Amino acid sequence: MKLKKQTILIIAGEESGDIHAGNLVTEMLKLDHSLSFYGIGGERMKKAGVELIYHTKEMAFLGFFEVIEHLPFIQKVYTMMAKSLDKQHPDLVILVDYPGFNIRFAKEAKKRNIPVVYYISPQVWAWKKKRINTIAKRIAKMIVLFPFEVELYKEKGVDVSFIGHPLKDVVKPEFPRKTFLDKYDLDGSKPIISLLPGSRKQEVQKLLPEMIEGFSVLKKNVPQLQGIIARVDNIDKKLYTSIMTDKQMHLVSNKTYDVIHHSDAAMVASGTATLETAILETPMVILYKISFVSYLIGKTLVKLNNFGLVNIVAGKQIVPELLQHQVTGKNIAEEIYPLLTDDKKISEVKKELQKVNSLLGSPGASKRGAEIILNELK
Repeated sequence: MKLKKQTILIIAGEESGDIHAGNLVTEMLKLDHSLSFYGIGGERMKKAGVELIYHTKEMAFLGFFEVIEHLPFIQKVYTMMAKSLDKQHPDLVILVDYPGFNIRFAKEAKKRNIPVVYYISPQVWAWKKKRINTIAKRIAKMIVLFPFEVELYKEKGVDVSFIGHPLKDVVKPEFPRKTFLDKYDLDGSKPIISLLPGSRKQEVQKLLPEMIEGFSVLKKNVPQLQGIIARVDNIDKKLYTSIMTDKQMHLVSNKTYDVIHHSDAAMVASGTATLETAILETPMVILYKISFVSYLIGKTLVKLNNFGLVNIVAGKQIVPELLQHQVTGKNIAEEIYPLLTDDKKISEVKKELQKVNSLLGSPGASKRGAEIILNELK
C-alpha cells in the first residue's frame, strides 16, 4: 500500500522570509525527500521546490497606509489560501514572519485542526506584546532566531525553540576582494561606501534619493569616495537608474554580500539587511522612512528605544539610526563620515558588531529548524 505524501503549506510574504523559508525547505527535503510544499513565497522557495500560489513581489507592502491601499488584494489572497486548506488538506502549516497576514491565517488552520509552526517570530516585542496571547492560542510551535525572544513566549506557555539566525549560513561573499574590485571597476586604495535601499519598491523610492544625496555630500569631504548601490532581483533595474543622479556610482545586482563585505561603510534600510551587514562586520547607518500616515500610526504602537535590529540585539545603540524626517542626505553624510575617517570609532563599532554576530548563534540554524519541524510533523 502506497503511503500518502505529506503536504505542507508555507507562507512567506517578504523577500527576507523567502530566503529563510527557501533554506528551511531545502533542509527539510534533505531529511525527508517525500515531502510536498506549496504556498506563498519568492524565487528561493520556488528553487527549493515549493509550488507558488502567489509570489512575494505581489505581497510586500511597506507601512500601514500602503497595506490599507491593497486590502482588497490581500483579502483575495487570504480567501484563496484559506480555501486551499479545505482542498489540499495539508498536514502542517509553516508561517514565516509576515504577522499582519500570518497571525490571522493561523486561525484558519486552527479551525481545521491543522497544526501550525511559526518559523521566525513576528516582532511582538516592538509592537503589542498582547499579540503573544493571540499567537499562543493558534500555534503548536514557535521557532525564534533571537535569544531574548524565548522568555517572551515561555511566559505565555508557548512551546518555543531558539535555533540561532539562519543568516549565519548564507551571509558569505562570493568573490575575493581583488576579483570583486576588478569586476566592478573599483579602486581598492580608495574608500568604498555601499547603499542598500531595501527589498521593497517603496523603500527604494523613499530611501535611495536621500542615500545618493548623502553620498554626494560625503564626496565633497572625501573626494576619492566610491559608491556601490546593491540592487535586489525582485525590483526592476529601471527604478534604480531613474533615481541615480550620480551616473558614476556602480549598480550591482544580486551580489549584496560582496557589496557589503568589500565596503568600508554602508547606508542600510532598516530590516534584515542590517543583520547581514553586522555579520560581515561593516560599520553602517540604519535608515527607516515610510509614508507620513504610516509613521504617525506606528509611532503610537512601537515601544522601543531603537528600531534597527542590530541595536535591538545589542541592547543599546551601537550604530547610528535615522528615522523618517531625519533621513536627509546631510544627516546621512554626518553619521557616515566618522565611520570612514575615525579609526578609533571604526574599531569600536566593529567590536560591537562582532558581539552581535556571536549573539546570533552558530551556523546550522536552518537544519536545526528543519529537524524541529519534522518532529512536529511526526
